[in-house]
Amino acid sequence: MGELEWLGVIRHGESIGNLAALRAERDGAERLDLAPRDPDVPLSPLGLEQASAVNRWLRAVPPPDLVLVSPYLRTVETARAALAGAPWPTSRDERLRDRDLGQLDLLTTHGVRTLYPQEAERRQRLGKFYYRPPGGESWADVALRLRSLLADLRRDHDGGRVLLFTHDVVVQLVRYLVEDLSEEQLMDSARRQVIANASVGTWARDAAGRLVAGVFNDITHLRAEDTRPTAEEGVRAEPV
Repeated sequence: MGELEWLGVIRHGESIGNLAALRAERDGAERLDLAPRDPDVPLSPLGLEQASAVNRWLRAVPPPDLVLVSPYLRTVETARAALAGAPWPTSRDERLRDRDLGQLDLLTTHGVRTLYPQEAERRQRLGKFYYRPPGGESWADVALRLRSLLADLRRDHDGGRVLLFTHDVVVQLVRYLVEDLSEEQLMDSARRQVIANASVGTWARDAAGRLVAGVFNDITHLRAEDTRPTAEEGVRAEPV
């Protein structure tokens, strides 16, 4: 099995789903007021600005050999703006899609506790990593599909440079797999920092042939270009 020379991962820009989640939590609502299904949620105007700021960051780094994008609309729109004018090979891969929340989709934390108290209790007992909502995915389920993706990349792109456009939980789990973290280390990372919209993470191969961290959850490119990073940047509709 080979190893990549460089791996980059970018979370999508702020979406209308992020804003709906903020409003619902602020208002103490049980559900998000959001009409599109999760794969069809677009970026907000600020999200489009953030994606353009990623374009400026990408122009300052060596070009990737391959770009893979989650097929969800907010991620596709982020990649389109970030890659504007770049002739890099790009394709969509459903293994980068967001975590499926199943029956709890569009519910706030308050909504889950009110409408599905038994699920709130089960999640508390099992923990975030292994808890699977009815009809949905656990973090461990997402990690399994990412293991498949990373294995394919290492086999088919040994020594290559690969850039991923994806979602917050997926970003955390890419780090979990690449850095061989424990469940406890992953959950501690998730508690300490929310993955910001349009943030960047990178890993590069060292002399021993292993991928080592460069930056993680970095939004320097947003601040440098006066692209307003706000409280919304880390919010998504995921109470569990």
